[in-house]
Amino acid sequence: MEKIVITTEYIKLQDLLKFANIVSTGGEAKIIIQEGMVKVNGEVCTMRGKKLRPGDDVEVGGAHYSPCYEDQ
Repeated sequence: MEKIVITTEYIKLQDLLKFANIVSTGGEAKIIIQEGMVKVNGEVCTMRGKKLRPGDDVEVGGAHYSPCYEDQ
């Protein structure tokens, strides 16, 4: 699982995908989210603005990503 360091309370799903270099633009993020290619905590998520907090698990193409704070 790759950890994505955040400095705020949460990060939106589309932004996490960009920070993790899974997509290069918000448009690409929108497409893969709407096509059901992204799971959050084991369930398909179609909400681009889904708020992710440390401990949440995002799965794309079999790879897992999780937001965390720098000291975790």
